Amino acid sequence: MEIIIPIIILGGLGLVFGIGLAIASKKLTVQADPRLERIHGLLPGSNCGACGGAGCFGFAESLLNGKLRPEACKVSTDEIKEQIASILGEKIEKTVKKIATFHCYGGIRVKDRFLYRGIKDCLSANLVLGGQKNCSWGCLGFGSCVQVCPFGAIKMSSEGLPIVDKDKCKACNKCVQACPKKLFTFVSAEQNVYVACSSHDPGKDTRLACSVGCIGCRKCEQVCLSDAIHIFDNLAVIDYNKCTSCGECVKACPMKTIRVRS
Repeated sequence: MEIIIPIIILGGLGLVFGIGLAIASKKLTVQADPRLERIHGLLPGSNCGACGGAGCFGFAESLLNGKLRPEACKVSTDEIKEQIASILGEKIEKTVKKIATFHCYGGIRVKDRFLYRGIKDCLSANLVLGGQKNCSWGCLGFGSCVQVCPFGAIKMSSEGLPIVDKDKCKACNKCVQACPKKLFTFVSAEQNVYVACSSHDPGKDTRLACSVGCIGCRKCEQVCLSDAIHIFDNLAVIDYNKCTSCGECVKACPMKTIRVRS
């Protein structure tokens, strides 16, 4: 009898607490927005983080909280973005597809000024006197951009330079962040001409370091019919608001620095 009474008391307390927890769980339950799963189901699931959200689910939550817009997803097609916008009761702005464009053509054409035996990573190599290359502006060739690209859009060529696959590139900005030399920019997919150099050294110094670097000769300026290319700080710069991709500057460049994207 002495054992039964405590068991009954404990059982009663358990029952009371159980009922209390059940009531509290119903009262305190946060109702999930039914749109969350619908939006998440439309997203690609790559979890690349390029949107600024914590993966695709975090991006869906940010959309519902108004912190991000559908256009922030670099991977989804325009059709998917429109579907998401429709769920949110919004309209999206049409954007021009952009492609990561690499502004260096040195690679194996540029000799090393010292033997680097450190970690085979561009950021690490750049910490050692700005890298091992004679050109302090150019690619170090260790492929850090390849490693961070979540879409397999970049590969290293036999010339020791990254090549961007324009069909795979989502302009996610990962390569831009990974390159210590800041050699990547985003250019409209409709534009095919680009300057494959980033050196601001005087022409004489550039020529000594690299056989294909911009020497600021201004021949590209002279032949451009659209006034779209000019030399700024010893480097040719294209104004894509004016450029018609006619290719005259490509033909005129004696260093083969201005190129056509394949």
